[in-house]
Amino acid sequence: MNTKIPRSLENDYTQEMAAIRRQFLFEQTGQVARNVGSYSFDPAILPGNIENFIGVAQVPIGLAGPLLVNGEYAKGRFYIPLATTEGTLVASYNRGMKLLEAAGGITTTISDDAMQRAPVFIFPSARQAREFGKWVTANFEHIKKEADKTTHSGHLRDIEQYTASRLLFLRFNYTTGDAAGQNMVSKATKSACDWINSVYPGIEHYFLESNFATDKKSSYVNMLHTRGKRVTAEAIIPGYLLEAITHTDPDQLLQARQVINLGSFLAGAHSNGAHSVNGITALFIATGQDVATIAEASAELIYAEPRPGNNYYYSVTIPSLIVATYGGGTGLPTQRECLEIMGCYGKDGVRKFAEIVAATVLCGELSLGTAVVSEEWVSSHERFGRNRR
Repeated sequence: MNTKIPRSLENDYTQEMAAIRRQFLFEQTGQVARNVGSYSFDPAILPGNIENFIGVAQVPIGLAGPLLVNGEYAKGRFYIPLATTEGTLVASYNRGMKLLEAAGGITTTISDDAMQRAPVFIFPSARQAREFGKWVTANFEHIKKEADKTTHSGHLRDIEQYTASRLLFLRFNYTTGDAAGQNMVSKATKSACDWINSVYPGIEHYFLESNFATDKKSSYVNMLHTRGKRVTAEAIIPGYLLEAITHTDPDQLLQARQVINLGSFLAGAHSNGAHSVNGITALFIATGQDVATIAEASAELIYAEPRPGNNYYYSVTIPSLIVATYGGGTGLPTQRECLEIMGCYGKDGVRKFAEIVAATVLCGELSLGTAVVSEEWVSSHERFGRNRR
């Protein structure tokens, strides 16, 4: 029996080839992928997005909002498409948006923007590695020229250096326009490193990636130095609104925040937040983002304090938010529609989208946190999240 998945060398992205592979799947497993085979777009648009295409995974999309954002790029009210199968999630984010709209909205700030590739160069001795570092600093403009010639959108911003033994780790930081840029910076860094390797004597070997960029992994270096966008969402909520909408008050929330900070410390967690990945994942699936970068984005930093007049200040900083409004999966039909709902698709949309993501996270954190404090968390899930089929 032939167990090789069928492919067409002439044109593999057709409805016919997808049907042939689903038939092959039936012959191998006895399972009919009928619903998987129901979709609304032409497979011809998929090269570069998928291989061995058989159909689609249909994830329900719910709508939350309006989300009121007072950002530098996102200004006004937005409706947020969230793709999830977790009952209560959309309702919870919607409640947080209601609270923060009543409070006057969410202020968002992007403080850094960088995508990395981190090659490592190996030398016979630590002293030679140190001297190479001096050469890299002196020749940055030449290195930048070699990197930047490979892309119109990407630009090498700077190179960080970290020594260990006879190795020098270089962390290349790029801006990447409206693309997430992982592939873009790989190509640019390879061009630069190949040039370095050809002109600098004494290099034993180099690896294009040393795992120091920590691609799709949570790490302290990305929390401190940023990977993707570093964005903060903050708001001041009057105490009377907390009492009216969430049945809590600033004093209760501050005590809960102190407990959560201690619990996060004891657990050795990279984050002192509750569930940022819920909202980010749902937004990422809806809009065609690289969902695996949730690993980086999960490291949220929460800060809260009481303010005069019985007000409560609350903020979330996401130090490694990797988003795109162009390229990758963002141009697929439903994903593009979801970005267009928020006015974020295409050129000059990525910073606006990053601010919307951070503002959405803030709403979810406040909603869940207040539900726990008011002891409405379990009852909410029982009401909205029960599905025993």
